[in-house]
Amino acid sequence: MKELETANASRRSFLKSTGHLMIGFSLYPFASCETKGASLEIPPYEGTPLRPHIDNKLIDSWIRLDAEGYLTVLSGKQELGQGIKTALIQIAAEELDIEPARCRIINSDTGQTANEGFTAGSNSVEGSGKAIRNAAAEARLYLLKLAAQKWNTSPESLTVANGIIKSPKGDEISYWQLLEGKFIEEKITGEAVPKNPSQYKYVGQSVKRDDIQKMVKGESHFVHDLRMPGTVHARIFHPPSYQDRLASIDLSGIESMPGVLKVIKNGSFLAVVAEREYQAVKAREKLKSLAVWNKAPIETPSDQLFDSMKSTAGKPEEVKLSPGIADVIAKAPINHQAEYFKPYTMHASMGPSCAVALWEADLLTVWTATQGVYPVRGTLADLFSLEEEKIRCIGVPGSGCYGQNGSDDVSGEAALIAKEMPGTHVRLQWMREDEHKWEPYGTAMSFQLSAGMDSDGKILAWDTNVWSDSHSTRPNGQAASFVSARHLAPPFPFKKGGFSGGSYRNGIPEYTIAAKQLHLYNYSGPLRTSSLRGLGAYGNTFAMESFLDELIQKSGNDPIDFRLRNLEDPRAKAVLETLAEKTGWKSRQKAAGYGFGIAYSRYKNSTSYFAVLAEVEIDREAKTYQLKKLTGVIDSGLVINPDGLKNQTEGGMIQSASWSMIEEVRYDQDGIKSTDWTSYPILRTIQTPEIEVHLIDRPDTPPMGAGEAAMGPVSAAIANAIFDATGSRIRDLPLKAEKIDWDAIS
Repeated sequence: MKELETANASRRSFLKSTGHLMIGFSLYPFASCETKGASLEIPPYEGTPLRPHIDNKLIDSWIRLDAEGYLTVLSGKQELGQGIKTALIQIAAEELDIEPARCRIINSDTGQTANEGFTAGSNSVEGSGKAIRNAAAEARLYLLKLAAQKWNTSPESLTVANGIIKSPKGDEISYWQLLEGKFIEEKITGEAVPKNPSQYKYVGQSVKRDDIQKMVKGESHFVHDLRMPGTVHARIFHPPSYQDRLASIDLSGIESMPGVLKVIKNGSFLAVVAEREYQAVKAREKLKSLAVWNKAPIETPSDQLFDSMKSTAGKPEEVKLSPGIADVIAKAPINHQAEYFKPYTMHASMGPSCAVALWEADLLTVWTATQGVYPVRGTLADLFSLEEEKIRCIGVPGSGCYGQNGSDDVSGEAALIAKEMPGTHVRLQWMREDEHKWEPYGTAMSFQLSAGMDSDGKILAWDTNVWSDSHSTRPNGQAASFVSARHLAPPFPFKKGGFSGGSYRNGIPEYTIAAKQLHLYNYSGPLRTSSLRGLGAYGNTFAMESFLDELIQKSGNDPIDFRLRNLEDPRAKAVLETLAEKTGWKSRQKAAGYGFGIAYSRYKNSTSYFAVLAEVEIDREAKTYQLKKLTGVIDSGLVINPDGLKNQTEGGMIQSASWSMIEEVRYDQDGIKSTDWTSYPILRTIQTPEIEVHLIDRPDTPPMGAGEAAMGPVSAAIANAIFDATGSRIRDLPLKAEKIDWDAIS
């Protein structure tokens, strides 16, 4: 292969030279959607993409009208099960007046789509959706101008129906006929005005999600399903614990095992490649039995974690100051102080992380379930000292990650192994043990809150102290972001970052309080941590809304009325008022052994509003409780897809309930003990409460991300419901029944 001469030339040549790899696209490149009453089979999109992404400001970087008569939407955001493919199609279809069934989408591919960073923070619809809306509106205006010029009329006189432009005289021409197979290479000027929501036909409808249909039918959808011609299978054996290093191993017996093609040892990095997957699994087990390790204990035991946070965190970051706040709290008619704790929690993805990689000459292609194909590409470039233009990362759905699970690490490892097997597609899947022990966890956190109120229940001052490890060690262009890069010889040194912002997310009360203060203590803990759904918002909201409930109990107020009196934002009040209405809050009947808990937050204090009621029932004889029902109300602005918004909210509520009630990572000095679904249980179907979600649609406001809005409020609502039923306050997660003071229940 000729050496590539320029950045653009290399990218274009890369796409052409790797055209035969695009079988992955024929498996899942596009989300085909159906509107009510409409049905259209969309054929697989095969062959090499027509051109790589060049400029974010070009219309055709977001919108392409294909010669076959379809609209292709391009987004740098990854489909993580949140339904953004369908939502983004709806947005583009709306602006261009094309039925969604005539649309398809390409997500997250460094060879085709824009660099939109990570798919995180519930900002896909806000960010990518806005860019696609503007590009589609600009494309429509451009096409109307072309048609108007052709017919010697004005663009305003023309109408469009499913991509067909009509003139007042009855002339008709389609978008595709106008373009004659050409791209719209115009720039997005901002001249085009998107539609008024009152004209929406597709946005606001519950368009079916093609990916759910595939999952129900068991069709190929996930990166785990990818099978390229000649694919070989790999397994990796990670060290038993974080700082353990390989002392010795005899590989001769493994190399002769049936089907084994290669055994790789590089420092403490051990991997096997075999013809079939089970052969690779068997070889990995042999690796595990033969490896001798120099052990290095985890220094901070789990029973000392809380004290370690408080004693080693160092000088705090002054996030928000309010001089004299301690005196205000001390002199208030009602004051209170309490501490709360959140343990390490897992992403606990149902399918272990998986990736496929191919090296051809000095070109690398990786099919990955990462949340950020461009950041992973940059990190791979550093790992191999390779130009970024010689690496292509193609996003393929994985098993729900909710942040940074093992998807990035397995992508780096697959590439390391593929480099040893040039010209061969290498499929690497982690074992369950790998996933549980080596994924970056959601960090443990500690909270100390104090506040003062007047006798009428108005909060006068609120002081917060937060202790937290990093919430983001995502791939950042430094090879050591991949955990196995730290095990190579020589190892890539890792420096932890990602403190601050994520740690105090939702840590400052949204309530109307004259004096607010927050100090953040950055703590470097013993376990590997990174982004997990909501980052610090989950723990901060649990602490805040639990503490607020304690203030409410002290002042003898109603939980909803109290919040309404201490909030000014009418939208915040609306979700609480709607919750009270939908649940019959004022007329509810409280039976013995039954408890109700309320919680509220606005995610990041700037996006979706969410209020929730949790209902629990206790069993005094069995000394346990059951979460019976969760009712939520969410305001995410303009609702793109009602079913999609409900799905996201319901999923967040269930996952939060699982975290809050039973999940915590167990470890000791020898390493992680939560290695499977027995040692790290998650909420089972039979334990799942009844879920009810109500939407407040605000077409006159921009859409906001909703995927993480429910996480924090649900945890606090359950804790508040347990207190309501038992009089026992649990301040450290998870909310296990054994922590209830059963003897104190009257």
